[in-house]
Amino acid sequence: MSKKIPAWMSLQADCVTVTLSKPSEANGIQVDKITLRAPTVRDVRAAQAGGTTDDEQRELNLFSSLAEVGVKDLEGLTLKDYSRLQAGYFRLVQDDEL
Repeated sequence: MSKKIPAWMSLQADCVTVTLSKPSEANGIQVDKITLRAPTVRDVRAAQAGGTTDDEQRELNLFSSLAEVGVKDLEGLTLKDYSRLQAGYFRLVQDDEL
């Protein structure tokens, strides 16, 4: 049985939108939501090809690409909101349950 989707998460087949606990800056504007599009294999390979062995940096690179915001914008999120993004990403890429 799958876990209930939290109220702060809106999940579609091709993206997930996360409502932030407090507004944050992204691309020079204040936002209260961040949307991650579904990743392609190319997105994952590009994040890994950045030459870093740092898993956290690769994840930041991937999320930055999927959200179309800068890495510095993601680094400015509260830990609670970044954890929401992580949860949304993993919910987005998990295999559909039978």
